[in-house]
Amino acid sequence: MEQLKHECGVAMIRLLKPLEYYEKKYGTWMYGLNKLYLLMEKQHNRGQEGAGLACVKLEAALGEEYMSRERAEGSNAITEIFDNIQSHYKGISPEQLHDVEFAKSTLPFAGEAYMGHLRYSTTGRSGLSFVHPFLRRNNWRAKNLALCGNFNMTNVDEIFDHITSFGQHPRKYADTYILLEQIGHRLDREVERLHNQAKSEGMHGMGVTNYIEEHIKLENVLQSSSKHWDGGYVICGLTGSGESFAVRDPWGIRPAFWYQDDEIVVLASERPVIQTVLNVNAEQVKELEPGQALLISKVGEVHTSRINSPRESNACSFERVYFSRGSDQDIYKERKLLGEKLVPNILKAINYDLDNTVFSFIPNTAEVAYYGMLQGFENYLNKLKAKQIAKLGASPTTQELEKILTHRIRSEKVAIKDIKLRTFIAEGNSRKDLVGHVYDITYGSIVRGVDNLVAIDDSIVRGTTLKQSIISILDRLGPKKIVIVSSSPQVRYPDYYGIDMSRMSEFIAFKAAITLLKEKGMEHVITTAYQKSKAQLIYPKEKMVNYVKDIYAPFSDEEVAAKIAELLKPRGTKAAVEIVYQPLKGLHEACPNHKGDWYFSGNYPTPGGVKRVNQAFMSYIEEEYNS
Repeated sequence: MEQLKHECGVAMIRLLKPLEYYEKKYGTWMYGLNKLYLLMEKQHNRGQEGAGLACVKLEAALGEEYMSRERAEGSNAITEIFDNIQSHYKGISPEQLHDVEFAKSTLPFAGEAYMGHLRYSTTGRSGLSFVHPFLRRNNWRAKNLALCGNFNMTNVDEIFDHITSFGQHPRKYADTYILLEQIGHRLDREVERLHNQAKSEGMHGMGVTNYIEEHIKLENVLQSSSKHWDGGYVICGLTGSGESFAVRDPWGIRPAFWYQDDEIVVLASERPVIQTVLNVNAEQVKELEPGQALLISKVGEVHTSRINSPRESNACSFERVYFSRGSDQDIYKERKLLGEKLVPNILKAINYDLDNTVFSFIPNTAEVAYYGMLQGFENYLNKLKAKQIAKLGASPTTQELEKILTHRIRSEKVAIKDIKLRTFIAEGNSRKDLVGHVYDITYGSIVRGVDNLVAIDDSIVRGTTLKQSIISILDRLGPKKIVIVSSSPQVRYPDYYGIDMSRMSEFIAFKAAITLLKEKGMEHVITTAYQKSKAQLIYPKEKMVNYVKDIYAPFSDEEVAAKIAELLKPRGTKAAVEIVYQPLKGLHEACPNHKGDWYFSGNYPTPGGVKRVNQAFMSYIEEEYNS
């Protein structure tokens, strides 16, 4: 499939012992820094456009830097930022490097609280200034804030209007900058509240500072800030005085997991990452609940707090289908089940002809669903064999039994993803020719003109790679029929919570529905949906309805799939082409705890999503008919 971008991956570490403890037990005070590196590398799948980290020292002397940050762009950003950190330690003797007091007083990133981020931009903004974490500086240690997140807000305009109405002036009109200012403002107010309280109790000087840092309540900061947020998010932060936090959206759209023992607290976007890096069981890793925050005080006290009341659960199902690592024990089972549930529809597509069908997968992300699909066909075949044996009666011959029992599902690795070919030519036929060679095929793996070829993919969004590369390459093998199978349902609607698909024109399913409406003389459906979408612009987003659903309403899933196959079939393809999609019901049965399916169903979990999809539809119509 064509690669989707996803925003983003987070990792946090808080050491609960003095650095001397880790130097003595593990031979280095860099224990936390090393674990952060592993957490980030193990989540490299979540962001390859940039990376950054921040560190806070809890015991810095006055006049010494206590908050450090390192950021870099590009797919090698993780390596670059950690190389840059290590460059600070070159030229230092081994004795000094293992001298914890020297490290704490002299070396950057020799701290107890760490936060890392991996970035995939879904907004088109690039440059180092957009790489997390972001910093908000202040001479008061408790007012310093480093922020990063895996999020997209649908109502940035509303948040911007809200904070500017109080006189704030964000430096850029971007969601992370705006959230930094908003949370920073509430952090200022919390510090000032405690400052006044300390003064009223007769404190002065460092007594006031110590009182503030010992009593600060980040719950207050997060509750007052997040009540205005509409989106999917895991927002992480560090304060200059050493508090750490991570808060998850009340719909549970974006994921976060955490682990704690007596030495360390760790949070990451994916559970198996924590399991691998710290060598712990899945049961020891907790999921941050919807609307919940993980909070760690300056002195290392850890607790969770309900920041927002949980809404109807809408955990992102695309995390399970595609984005998250398949090494998670639950995700692995779910992806296999997604493949297995496709068996009845595939059987119809091949007219139940298993003898003349070869099964394969489109590398590399669909491999687990492929194993599930094969398992489903093996189960089907075993039932078929049992019926055939029963028909033989009480005394079947050895030859009769062998003929039945040797019947196998034919599976081959037909498509092979080549070493990453760089499509460095930007346009024209030469680029298309390069794209067409991203995949290789295994020649002789099927019988020409006789066999069907079934190839499973995890999802079909734009269909570009299928049209420009995969179908044509598979057709070279000479199959009678090519059946492309998607382990997820038809992607029909944009995502506004962190996945890089926001324009209606990107979706092959939408193009297919529009084409069907035009072919059947039903363009009035398009016009009416546009008019209804535009008429509700006067309403608040909470009262808006997703009228884009009307575009698909006249057609069955099968009709849309047939049109998609027609649109994606390259000119000159000899084989018949059919596309089989996972039914929505199958998705929910395979991933029962991740009900977020708005990109498939149009059922957005937040009002902001409904508002944005109508805007995207109106923009599409206005561009289409005005061009």
